[in-house]
Amino acid sequence: MLEPYRTAFNERFTMGKYAELLRLLNERTRTEVEFRVCETPCFFAPELMQQLVRTGEELTAQLLENERYMAESEAAIPAEYRVPGDGGHPHFMTVDFGLVRNAAGELEPKLVEMQAFPSVFGYQVVLAQAYKEVYEVDLELQYLLGGLNDEGYWAILRDVIVGKHDPENVVLLEIEPEKQKTLPDFRVHADRLGIQIVDIATVVKEGKRLFYKPEGERRKNRALVPIERIYNRAIVDELVRKDIKLPFDYREELAVEWAGHPNWYFRISKFSIPYLDHPAVPAAVFLDDWFSGKGRERLPEDRRRWVLKPLFSFAGKGIHFEPSDEDLTAIPGVERHKYLLQERVQFEPVIQTPEGMTQAEIRILYAWPDDGKMTPMISLVRMGRGLMMGVDHNRDRTWVGGSASLTPKNAP
Repeated sequence: MLEPYRTAFNERFTMGKYAELLRLLNERTRTEVEFRVCETPCFFAPELMQQLVRTGEELTAQLLENERYMAESEAAIPAEYRVPGDGGHPHFMTVDFGLVRNAAGELEPKLVEMQAFPSVFGYQVVLAQAYKEVYEVDLELQYLLGGLNDEGYWAILRDVIVGKHDPENVVLLEIEPEKQKTLPDFRVHADRLGIQIVDIATVVKEGKRLFYKPEGERRKNRALVPIERIYNRAIVDELVRKDIKLPFDYREELAVEWAGHPNWYFRISKFSIPYLDHPAVPAAVFLDDWFSGKGRERLPEDRRRWVLKPLFSFAGKGIHFEPSDEDLTAIPGVERHKYLLQERVQFEPVIQTPEGMTQAEIRILYAWPDDGKMTPMISLVRMGRGLMMGVDHNRDRTWVGGSASLTPKNAP
Protein backbone atom coordinates (compact mmCIF):
# COMPACT_ATOMS: atom_id res chain seq x y z
CA MET A 1 0.00 0.00 0.00
CA LEU A 2 2.81 2.39 0.95
CA GLU A 3 5.31 3.23 -1.75
CA PRO A 4 8.11 2.73 -2.60
CA TYR A 5 8.11 -0.26 -0.25
CA ARG A 6 5.27 -2.15 -1.95
CA THR A 7 6.67 -2.11 -5.49
CA ALA A 8 10.22 -2.78 -4.33
CA PHE A 9 9.12 -5.81 -2.31
CA ASN A 10 7.13 -7.34 -5.18
CA GLU A 11 10.08 -6.93 -7.55
CA ARG A 12 12.55 -8.63 -5.18
CA PHE A 13 10.30 -11.45 -3.96
CA THR A 14 11.39 -15.05 -4.56
CA MET A 15 9.84 -18.35 -3.52
CA GLY A 16 13.19 -19.28 -2.02
CA LYS A 17 12.91 -16.41 0.45
CA TYR A 18 9.34 -17.40 1.28
CA ALA A 19 10.47 -20.95 2.02
CA GLU A 20 13.16 -19.54 4.31
CA LEU A 21 10.53 -17.44 6.07
CA LEU A 22 8.45 -20.54 6.84
CA ARG A 23 11.50 -22.48 7.98
CA LEU A 24 12.54 -19.68 10.32
CA LEU A 25 9.04 -19.41 11.82
CA ASN A 26 8.95 -23.13 12.57
CA GLU A 27 12.41 -22.99 14.11
CA ARG A 28 11.72 -19.99 16.33
CA THR A 29 8.34 -21.26 17.54
CA ARG A 30 9.59 -24.82 18.10
CA THR A 31 6.68 -26.26 16.18
CA GLU A 32 5.12 -26.26 12.72
CA VAL A 33 2.97 -23.26 11.83
CA GLU A 34 -0.21 -24.82 10.42
CA PHE A 35 -2.15 -21.75 9.33
CA ARG A 36 -1.30 -19.99 6.09
CA VAL A 37 1.43 -17.36 6.28
CA CYS A 38 1.17 -14.64 3.66
CA GLU A 39 4.10 -14.21 1.31
CA THR A 40 4.37 -10.53 2.13
CA PRO A 41 4.20 -8.09 5.02
CA CYS A 42 2.04 -4.98 4.59
CA PHE A 43 3.50 -1.49 4.47
CA PHE A 44 1.21 1.10 6.07
CA ALA A 45 1.50 4.83 6.64
CA PRO A 46 1.98 6.09 10.22
CA GLU A 47 -1.17 8.18 9.91
CA LEU A 48 -3.31 5.12 9.21
CA MET A 49 -1.88 3.16 12.14
CA GLN A 50 -2.37 6.16 14.41
CA GLN A 51 -6.01 6.42 13.33
CA LEU A 52 -6.61 2.73 14.03
CA VAL A 53 -4.93 2.88 17.44
CA ARG A 54 -6.90 5.97 18.46
CA THR A 55 -10.22 4.53 17.23
CA GLY A 56 -9.71 1.33 19.21
CA GLU A 57 -9.05 3.37 22.35
CA GLU A 58 -12.12 5.53 21.75
CA LEU A 59 -14.41 2.54 21.26
CA THR A 60 -13.14 0.79 24.36
CA ALA A 61 -13.55 3.93 26.48
CA GLN A 62 -17.06 4.42 25.13
CA LEU A 63 -18.04 1.00 26.48
CA LEU A 64 -16.29 1.17 29.84
CA GLU A 65 -17.72 4.63 30.58
CA ASN A 66 -21.29 3.57 29.73
CA GLU A 67 -22.99 2.49 32.98
CA ARG A 68 -25.94 0.92 31.16
CA TYR A 69 -23.62 -1.07 28.93
CA MET A 70 -21.51 -2.27 31.83
CA ALA A 71 -24.61 -3.50 33.67
CA GLU A 72 -26.07 -5.23 30.62
CA SER A 73 -22.75 -6.77 29.59
CA GLU A 74 -22.39 -8.26 33.07
CA ALA A 75 -25.87 -9.74 32.78
CA ALA A 76 -24.87 -11.26 29.40
CA ILE A 77 -22.26 -13.51 31.01
CA PRO A 78 -23.65 -17.07 31.16
CA ALA A 79 -24.29 -17.88 34.81
CA GLU A 80 -22.24 -21.08 34.73
CA TYR A 81 -19.17 -19.18 33.43
CA ARG A 82 -19.38 -16.05 35.58
CA VAL A 83 -16.09 -15.79 37.43
CA PRO A 84 -15.82 -13.62 40.58
CA GLY A 85 -13.84 -10.37 40.53
CA ASP A 86 -13.23 -9.23 36.96
CA GLY A 87 -11.81 -5.81 37.89
CA GLY A 88 -12.45 -2.44 36.31
CA HIS A 89 -10.94 -3.13 32.90
CA PRO A 90 -9.75 -6.01 30.71
CA HIS A 91 -6.08 -6.97 30.54
CA PHE A 92 -6.23 -7.40 26.76
CA MET A 93 -8.11 -5.83 23.87
CA THR A 94 -8.12 -6.64 20.19
CA VAL A 95 -9.90 -4.40 17.70
CA ASP A 96 -10.31 -5.49 14.06
CA PHE A 97 -10.76 -3.05 11.20
CA GLY A 98 -11.47 -3.38 7.51
CA LEU A 99 -10.51 -0.68 5.04
CA VAL A 100 -13.45 0.63 3.03
CA ARG A 101 -13.93 3.42 0.50
CA ASN A 102 -16.32 6.16 1.58
CA ALA A 103 -18.66 8.28 -0.55
CA ALA A 104 -15.83 10.71 -1.26
CA GLY A 105 -13.69 7.89 -2.61
CA GLU A 106 -11.31 7.98 0.37
CA LEU A 107 -10.14 4.98 2.36
CA GLU A 108 -11.32 4.80 5.97
CA PRO A 109 -11.40 2.12 8.66
CA LYS A 110 -14.58 0.31 9.69
CA LEU A 111 -14.89 -1.84 12.77
CA VAL A 112 -15.24 -5.57 12.11
CA GLU A 113 -15.31 -6.64 15.74
CA MET A 114 -13.62 -6.14 19.08
CA GLN A 115 -12.79 -8.67 21.77
CA ALA A 116 -11.43 -8.35 25.29
CA PHE A 117 -9.31 -11.46 24.90
CA PRO A 118 -5.61 -12.02 24.23
CA SER A 119 -4.31 -12.62 20.73
CA VAL A 120 -1.00 -13.83 19.30
CA PHE A 121 1.29 -11.35 21.09
CA GLY A 122 4.18 -13.81 20.97
CA TYR A 123 3.94 -15.22 17.46
CA GLN A 124 3.26 -11.85 15.85
CA VAL A 125 6.59 -10.43 17.01
CA VAL A 126 8.43 -13.46 15.62
CA LEU A 127 6.59 -13.14 12.30
CA ALA A 128 7.35 -9.43 11.90
CA GLN A 129 11.01 -9.94 12.78
CA ALA A 130 11.27 -12.83 10.31
CA TYR A 131 9.77 -10.73 7.50
CA LYS A 132 12.36 -8.02 8.07
CA GLU A 133 15.25 -10.45 8.36
CA VAL A 134 14.49 -12.77 5.44
CA TYR A 135 13.38 -10.16 2.93
CA GLU A 136 15.99 -7.58 4.01
CA VAL A 137 13.50 -4.72 4.00
CA ASP A 138 14.38 -1.26 5.31
CA LEU A 139 15.65 -1.72 8.87
CA GLU A 140 13.99 1.55 9.88
CA LEU A 141 10.54 0.02 9.36
CA GLN A 142 8.94 -0.87 12.68
CA TYR A 143 6.26 -3.33 13.75
CA LEU A 144 5.70 -2.35 17.39
CA LEU A 145 3.31 0.45 18.33
CA GLY A 146 3.51 3.33 20.79
CA GLY A 147 7.26 3.77 20.33
CA LEU A 148 7.94 0.45 22.06
CA ASN A 149 11.14 -1.51 21.57
CA ASP A 150 11.45 -5.26 22.08
CA GLU A 151 12.52 -4.91 25.72
CA GLY A 152 9.64 -2.57 26.58
CA TYR A 153 7.14 -4.78 24.75
CA TRP A 154 7.99 -7.88 26.74
CA ALA A 155 8.25 -5.90 29.99
CA ILE A 156 4.59 -4.89 29.60
CA LEU A 157 3.52 -8.43 28.76
CA ARG A 158 5.48 -9.76 31.74
CA ASP A 159 3.72 -7.23 33.98
CA VAL A 160 0.28 -8.23 32.67
CA ILE A 161 0.76 -11.99 32.37
CA VAL A 162 3.23 -12.91 35.13
CA GLY A 163 2.73 -10.02 37.53
CA LYS A 164 4.68 -10.40 40.77
CA HIS A 165 4.71 -14.19 40.68
CA ASP A 166 7.41 -16.74 39.97
CA PRO A 167 6.87 -17.76 36.31
CA GLU A 168 6.81 -21.38 37.46
CA ASN A 169 3.49 -20.63 39.17
CA VAL A 170 1.96 -18.94 36.12
CA VAL A 171 0.25 -21.04 33.47
CA LEU A 172 -1.02 -20.42 29.97
CA LEU A 173 -4.29 -22.32 30.21
CA GLU A 174 -5.83 -23.71 27.02
CA ILE A 175 -7.91 -26.62 25.74
CA GLU A 176 -5.57 -29.32 24.40
CA PRO A 177 -2.85 -26.73 23.67
CA GLU A 178 -0.68 -29.13 21.68
CA LYS A 179 -3.51 -29.50 19.15
CA GLN A 180 -4.25 -25.79 18.77
CA LYS A 181 -3.12 -23.91 15.67
CA THR A 182 -2.00 -21.14 18.01
CA LEU A 183 0.59 -23.45 19.61
CA PRO A 184 3.43 -21.45 17.95
CA ASP A 185 2.25 -18.40 19.88
CA PHE A 186 2.07 -20.38 23.13
CA ARG A 187 5.63 -21.61 22.67
CA VAL A 188 6.94 -18.06 22.20
CA HIS A 189 5.18 -16.92 25.38
CA ALA A 190 6.66 -19.86 27.28
CA ASP A 191 10.17 -19.17 25.98
CA ARG A 192 10.11 -15.42 26.63
CA LEU A 193 8.26 -15.40 29.96
CA GLY A 194 9.15 -18.80 31.44
CA ILE A 195 5.50 -19.69 32.05
CA GLN A 196 3.95 -23.15 31.70
CA ILE A 197 1.58 -24.31 28.95
CA VAL A 198 -1.15 -26.38 30.61
CA ASP A 199 -4.21 -28.24 29.33
CA ILE A 200 -7.23 -26.94 31.25
CA ALA A 201 -8.63 -30.47 31.64
CA THR A 202 -5.50 -31.65 33.50
CA VAL A 203 -5.58 -29.03 36.26
CA VAL A 204 -5.87 -30.45 39.77
CA LYS A 205 -8.06 -28.79 42.39
CA GLU A 206 -7.46 -29.11 46.11
CA GLY A 207 -9.73 -26.96 48.22
CA LYS A 208 -9.63 -23.49 46.68
CA ARG A 209 -6.23 -23.96 45.09
CA LEU A 210 -5.33 -25.15 41.59
CA PHE A 211 -2.24 -27.13 40.63
CA TYR A 212 -0.62 -28.51 37.49
CA LYS A 213 1.47 -31.60 36.93
CA PRO A 214 5.02 -30.63 35.94
CA GLU A 215 6.78 -32.41 33.10
CA GLY A 216 10.40 -33.12 32.21
CA GLU A 217 13.06 -31.20 34.11
CA ARG A 218 10.42 -29.14 35.90
CA ARG A 219 9.21 -32.19 37.82
CA LYS A 220 12.00 -31.97 40.43
CA ASN A 221 10.46 -34.87 42.32
CA ARG A 222 7.22 -32.90 42.81
CA ALA A 223 3.87 -34.34 41.84
CA LEU A 224 2.09 -30.96 41.69
CA VAL A 225 2.99 -27.27 41.33
CA PRO A 226 0.62 -24.57 42.65
CA ILE A 227 -0.96 -22.19 40.12
CA GLU A 228 -1.02 -18.58 41.31
CA ARG A 229 -1.91 -16.77 38.08
CA ILE A 230 -3.63 -17.94 34.88
CA TYR A 231 -2.99 -16.50 31.42
CA ASN A 232 -6.38 -17.49 30.08
CA ARG A 233 -6.54 -18.68 26.45
CA ALA A 234 -9.44 -21.13 26.78
CA ILE A 235 -12.55 -20.20 24.77
CA VAL A 236 -15.84 -21.07 26.45
CA ASP A 237 -17.67 -22.00 23.23
CA GLU A 238 -14.94 -24.57 22.53
CA LEU A 239 -15.36 -26.00 26.02
CA VAL A 240 -19.07 -26.39 25.34
CA ARG A 241 -18.65 -27.70 21.80
CA LYS A 242 -16.18 -30.38 22.92
CA ASP A 243 -18.18 -31.14 26.08
CA ILE A 244 -15.07 -30.84 28.25
CA LYS A 245 -15.56 -31.64 31.93
CA LEU A 246 -13.53 -29.20 33.98
CA PRO A 247 -11.81 -30.11 37.25
CA PHE A 248 -12.94 -26.77 38.76
CA ASP A 249 -16.00 -24.53 38.71
CA TYR A 250 -15.61 -21.07 37.16
CA ARG A 251 -18.13 -19.66 39.65
CA GLU A 252 -16.14 -20.65 42.72
CA GLU A 253 -13.91 -18.27 44.68
CA LEU A 254 -10.54 -19.80 43.84
CA ALA A 255 -7.16 -18.74 45.24
CA VAL A 256 -5.85 -17.73 41.82
CA GLU A 257 -5.41 -14.56 39.77
CA TRP A 258 -6.48 -14.21 36.15
CA ALA A 259 -4.46 -12.50 33.41
CA GLY A 260 -7.27 -12.00 30.98
CA HIS A 261 -10.26 -12.51 33.26
CA PRO A 262 -12.77 -14.90 31.58
CA ASN A 263 -15.72 -12.54 32.08
CA TRP A 264 -14.29 -9.97 29.66
CA TYR A 265 -14.57 -12.44 26.78
CA PHE A 266 -18.32 -11.94 27.09
CA ARG A 267 -18.37 -8.31 28.24
CA ILE A 268 -16.57 -6.86 25.20
CA SER A 269 -17.32 -8.80 22.05
CA LYS A 270 -19.78 -8.74 19.17
CA PHE A 271 -22.30 -8.08 21.95
CA SER A 272 -20.78 -4.59 22.23
CA ILE A 273 -21.37 -3.35 18.68
CA PRO A 274 -25.02 -2.19 18.97
CA TYR A 275 -24.05 0.00 21.93
CA LEU A 276 -21.34 1.91 20.05
CA ASP A 277 -21.86 5.29 18.44
CA HIS A 278 -18.88 6.10 16.22
CA PRO A 279 -18.30 6.78 12.49
CA ALA A 280 -16.13 3.66 12.31
CA VAL A 281 -18.87 1.33 13.58
CA PRO A 282 -21.26 -0.40 11.13
CA ALA A 283 -24.97 -0.69 11.89
CA ALA A 284 -25.94 -3.63 14.10
CA VAL A 285 -28.97 -4.95 15.97
CA PHE A 286 -29.56 -7.98 18.18
CA LEU A 287 -31.61 -10.65 16.43
CA ASP A 288 -34.30 -10.76 19.14
CA ASP A 289 -34.64 -6.97 18.91
CA TRP A 290 -34.96 -7.22 15.12
CA PHE A 291 -37.82 -9.70 15.46
CA SER A 292 -39.58 -7.36 17.87
CA GLY A 293 -39.15 -4.48 15.40
CA LYS A 294 -36.50 -2.64 17.42
CA GLY A 295 -33.57 -1.21 15.46
CA ARG A 296 -34.63 -2.53 12.06
CA GLU A 297 -34.13 0.91 10.53
CA ARG A 298 -30.39 0.71 11.26
CA LEU A 299 -29.71 -2.01 8.72
CA PRO A 300 -29.37 -1.43 4.95
CA GLU A 301 -32.44 -2.26 2.85
CA ASP A 302 -30.32 -4.52 0.65
CA ARG A 303 -30.07 -7.89 2.41
CA ARG A 304 -26.92 -8.69 0.47
CA ARG A 305 -25.23 -6.25 2.83
CA TRP A 306 -26.33 -8.16 5.97
CA VAL A 307 -24.36 -10.68 7.97
CA LEU A 308 -25.63 -12.85 10.84
CA LYS A 309 -23.13 -13.57 13.61
CA PRO A 310 -23.29 -15.61 16.81
CA LEU A 311 -22.18 -13.35 19.65
CA PHE A 312 -19.77 -15.70 21.32
CA SER A 313 -17.81 -17.60 18.72
CA PHE A 314 -14.22 -17.51 17.57
CA ALA A 315 -12.36 -17.62 14.23
CA GLY A 316 -15.44 -16.83 12.16
CA LYS A 317 -17.45 -19.87 13.22
CA GLY A 318 -21.20 -19.64 12.61
CA ILE A 319 -21.16 -16.48 10.44
CA HIS A 320 -23.89 -16.38 7.77
CA PHE A 321 -23.86 -13.92 4.87
CA GLU A 322 -27.06 -12.59 3.27
CA PRO A 323 -29.37 -14.39 5.73
CA SER A 324 -32.91 -15.03 4.48
CA ASP A 325 -36.10 -14.91 6.56
CA GLU A 326 -35.93 -18.71 6.67
CA ASP A 327 -32.40 -18.54 8.09
CA LEU A 328 -33.47 -16.11 10.78
CA THR A 329 -36.68 -17.87 11.80
CA ALA A 330 -34.79 -21.17 12.00
CA ILE A 331 -33.06 -19.83 15.11
CA PRO A 332 -35.27 -20.64 18.14
CA GLY A 333 -36.77 -17.63 19.90
CA VAL A 334 -34.96 -18.41 23.16
CA GLU A 335 -31.62 -18.35 21.31
CA ARG A 336 -32.07 -15.14 19.31
CA HIS A 337 -30.52 -12.88 21.93
CA LYS A 338 -27.27 -14.72 21.23
CA TYR A 339 -27.10 -13.48 17.60
CA LEU A 340 -26.31 -10.21 15.91
CA LEU A 341 -27.45 -8.83 12.56
CA GLN A 342 -24.81 -6.48 11.25
CA GLU A 343 -24.13 -4.35 8.20
CA ARG A 344 -21.46 -6.18 6.25
CA VAL A 345 -18.16 -4.35 5.91
CA GLN A 346 -17.17 -4.24 2.23
CA PHE A 347 -13.39 -4.49 2.24
CA GLU A 348 -11.55 -2.50 -0.39
CA PRO A 349 -8.65 -4.37 -2.05
CA VAL A 350 -5.66 -2.20 -1.23
CA ILE A 351 -2.55 -4.41 -1.29
CA GLN A 352 -0.94 -4.86 -4.71
CA THR A 353 0.51 -8.36 -5.06
CA PRO A 354 1.66 -10.46 -8.03
CA GLU A 355 -1.74 -12.20 -7.72
CA GLY A 356 -3.60 -8.89 -8.01
CA MET A 357 -5.19 -6.54 -5.48
CA THR A 358 -5.84 -8.10 -2.07
CA GLN A 359 -7.97 -7.09 0.91
CA ALA A 360 -6.51 -6.51 4.36
CA GLU A 361 -8.07 -6.72 7.81
CA ILE A 362 -5.95 -5.01 10.48
CA ARG A 363 -6.09 -5.98 14.14
CA ILE A 364 -4.68 -3.71 16.82
CA LEU A 365 -3.54 -5.57 19.94
CA TYR A 366 -3.56 -3.78 23.30
CA ALA A 367 -2.34 -4.80 26.76
CA TRP A 368 -3.59 -3.18 29.96
CA PRO A 369 -1.63 -3.70 33.21
CA ASP A 370 -3.55 -3.62 36.49
CA ASP A 371 -2.05 -0.30 37.53
CA GLY A 372 -1.27 1.00 34.06
CA LYS A 373 -3.07 2.22 30.95
CA MET A 374 -4.43 0.62 27.82
CA THR A 375 -1.31 0.32 25.65
CA PRO A 376 -1.17 -0.35 21.89
CA MET A 377 1.40 -3.11 21.43
CA ILE A 378 1.46 -4.52 17.91
CA SER A 379 -0.83 -5.15 14.96
CA LEU A 380 -1.52 -8.16 12.80
CA VAL A 381 -2.95 -8.30 9.31
CA ARG A 382 -5.14 -10.92 7.69
CA MET A 383 -5.08 -10.81 3.92
CA GLY A 384 -7.73 -12.45 1.76
CA ARG A 385 -9.75 -12.29 -1.41
CA GLY A 386 -12.99 -13.97 -0.36
CA LEU A 387 -15.99 -13.33 1.91
CA MET A 388 -14.03 -14.35 5.01
CA MET A 389 -10.66 -12.91 5.99
CA GLY A 390 -9.54 -15.51 8.51
CA VAL A 391 -6.51 -17.62 7.63
CA ASP A 392 -8.61 -20.79 7.74
CA HIS A 393 -10.75 -19.44 4.90
CA ASN A 394 -7.81 -18.62 2.61
CA ARG A 395 -5.64 -21.70 3.01
CA ASP A 396 -5.87 -22.80 -0.66
CA ARG A 397 -4.82 -19.44 -2.11
CA THR A 398 -1.52 -17.60 -2.43
CA TRP A 399 -0.55 -14.10 -1.33
CA VAL A 400 -3.18 -14.29 1.41
CA GLY A 401 -3.21 -15.36 5.07
CA GLY A 402 -1.64 -14.06 8.25
CA SER A 403 0.72 -11.13 7.83
CA ALA A 404 2.32 -8.24 9.74
CA SER A 405 2.34 -4.50 9.27
CA LEU A 406 5.55 -2.53 8.84
CA THR A 407 5.53 1.24 9.24
CA PRO A 408 8.14 4.02 8.83
CA LYS A 409 9.92 4.99 12.02
CA ASN A 410 7.72 7.96 12.89
CA ALA A 411 4.71 5.67 13.40
CA PRO A 412 2.54 6.25 16.52
